[in-house]
Amino acid sequence: MSLADPDTSSPAEVPRRPRGRPRKTADERDDGNRRRELVAGAARLFRQQGFAATSTRDIAAAVGMRSGSPFYHFESKEALLGAVMLEGMQGALQRQQAALAQLPAGAAPRERLRALVRNHFDVLLGPDSDFIPVMLYEWRSVNAAQRVEVNQLKDRYEADWVPELEALHAQGQLGADPVLARLMIFGALNWSAQWYVPPSGRSARARSRASLDELTESALQLFLREPR
Repeated sequence: MSLADPDTSSPAEVPRRPRGRPRKTADERDDGNRRRELVAGAARLFRQQGFAATSTRDIAAAVGMRSGSPFYHFESKEALLGAVMLEGMQGALQRQQAALAQLPAGAAPRERLRALVRNHFDVLLGPDSDFIPVMLYEWRSVNAAQRVEVNQLKDRYEADWVPELEALHAQGQLGADPVLARLMIFGALNWSAQWYVPPSGRSARARSRASLDELTESALQLFLREPR
């Protein structure tokens, strides 16, 4: 066949490629949800049983996965622990910023500190409260790189408290040095994760089980003087 005599036969039909990205499978579409379930389930078990006593098989079973499935999302149990701490601090910071945003403009430092303390109790003791206690009590189990990431978020979280404590100190409502007061306040609030039992009913036994609002007022009375 020459260029002057082109082939006029019909070429074989080439199948068209579908436009756009390949369609995801059902498992791939649900990947984000499964990851969140895995992190939440790990946080719950790490808090209940401790990191060392919890296996990836335990975590997989708790969220309805096969025993090897967690490694599709995380390369190791240590990486999963780092994700629990990191996502816990990210959530705590978002909730704290939302709590402050709900305050009226020009709210007094005492009211802003009340909002910070109340939110912190909710992060520690309220719904979905497994993440931060795991960070507090399993800190030595994460590597140096993970600590750096979590510490950056923790520093941002605590930075919101500094101007309120400084203002209260200047007003005479906070007697201690603001830097030391911040450390001691967080130490006291965080320890509540060890002893707090939520109220259940109105029985005489339940009277010693305070609500989170009652805990907040008690904390403010403990650390602050009444305004003059």
